[in-house]
Amino acid sequence: MENEIQPLNPVFLELGPLAIHWYGLIIGLGAMLGLFIAVRESERRGLHKDTFVDLVLFAIPIAILSARAYYVIFKWDYYSQNPGQIFQIWEGGLAIHGGLIGAVITAIVFAKKKGVSFWKLADIGAPSIILGQAIGRWGNFMNQEAHGGPVTREFLENLQLPEWIINQMYIGGQYYHPTFLYESLWNLAGFALLLFLRRVNLRRGELFLSYVIWYSVGRYYVESLRTDSLMLTDMLRVAQVISIVLIMVAVGLIIYRRVKGQAKERYLES
Repeated sequence: MENEIQPLNPVFLELGPLAIHWYGLIIGLGAMLGLFIAVRESERRGLHKDTFVDLVLFAIPIAILSARAYYVIFKWDYYSQNPGQIFQIWEGGLAIHGGLIGAVITAIVFAKKKGVSFWKLADIGAPSIILGQAIGRWGNFMNQEAHGGPVTREFLENLQLPEWIINQMYIGGQYYHPTFLYESLWNLAGFALLLFLRRVNLRRGELFLSYVIWYSVGRYYVESLRTDSLMLTDMLRVAQVISIVLIMVAVGLIIYRRVKGQAKERYLES
């Protein structure tokens, strides 16, 4: 039976020489849904309805480029020998941390140009970012990547997973941990948490910093299960090191901004 299992087709649609891959389609869907939510919330918070549309026009292309550059840099031993594959992003290889770096830098510059608080933009956008990440992980699922180590079919069945997910985790004659699913569910829980924290009326900037902490905690543990991690050394996984640094920075910023009186404004009051 297992020899007859066929993976899902990673190509959504072929139009002559043009192929539309599920990977890009799903990431695009996550981005569009996140944008819709951010636009609605930004209007409620007194910003012009086009603010986030204008921001995304810059942030998404830059985030994709920085996500790919980040991945390629840490995989340079491979890509230096296969330069033609550097731009084949439809096959995967977009590092979320790299994308976040590009998006945050873009938002900082954008906020300064528009005369808007970066922290206000970041707070409004945080739930959208983590929702987009939750959806985007299903692109990894379609590509059969970002999975964990070997497991048995019985293990996957005990997770009460539907057959189509179990079958897609059958890769090269072996079943694997669906780490894409673990992270997606963690991010969905984070999305719900951030929507709740909006009502708590945190100080400006702390909703975004809460996102950084929540995502980093989950990513640290999920990364420990993955088999395709970017590595700093034989023992150190890049994503885990970055996650620890981000948690420390986020907690430090919350404390520092409160002590220095830089977080007087609250989310629902600004």
